[in-house]
Amino acid sequence: MGKTRAINNVIITGSTGMVGEGVLIQCLNSPEIDAVLVINRKPCGYNHVKLKEIIHQDFFNFSSIEDQLKDYNACFFCLGISSVGVDNDTYYRMTYTLTLHVAETLSKLNDKMTFCYVSGSGTDENGRLNWQKVKGKTENDLTKLPFEQVYHFRPGFIKPIKGQKYAHNFYKYINWIFPIGRKFFANGFCTMTELGDAMINTLSHNSERRILEGKDIIALANEPS
Repeated sequence: MGKTRAINNVIITGSTGMVGEGVLIQCLNSPEIDAVLVINRKPCGYNHVKLKEIIHQDFFNFSSIEDQLKDYNACFFCLGISSVGVDNDTYYRMTYTLTLHVAETLSKLNDKMTFCYVSGSGTDENGRLNWQKVKGKTENDLTKLPFEQVYHFRPGFIKPIKGQKYAHNFYKYINWIFPIGRKFFANGFCTMTELGDAMINTLSHNSERRILEGKDIIALANEPS
């Protein structure tokens, strides 16, 4: 008899943004994922037999929805803001404080959960730029929580899936860069499909490498389930 596949129920945050939407699309299309819960401040606009959506405004207080966050074995955390035009205190609160609050809540409610955090290329707690430091601290403190696994995804340029609702408009003008960048600087260029598939594969591949740069994302995405 073949190996019995584990039941995979995942939570996705940020599905009204480009990265979260792409990960959602891959999860809905993947036979490896059985159920998906998205938590958003506004509807994501997707309907699927696997999909459940919770509309919740305050990501710093999940007390009213905690009962609905149990029995999940993964969180793909794709929620985040750009540091451009944002003061340091706001960026810290919306990047570090919010992420750790969500993660602490989920680790308390779910045993043996895998947590995938979308960070960014260049993240470093000892870096020169504020965003590098904040995301680096976020990565390091997520690793200390009692999850089964924690993965930090550090993509650079991400090519969106054709037809994504929430892809930034400027991608239609710069997608021509992708094949050139992929050829000469593969570590900085991956597709949205690869990013989503790599997250899904963390559930069946216990990797010693928990910080995933571009080439690591591509390699994990292409490993057989």
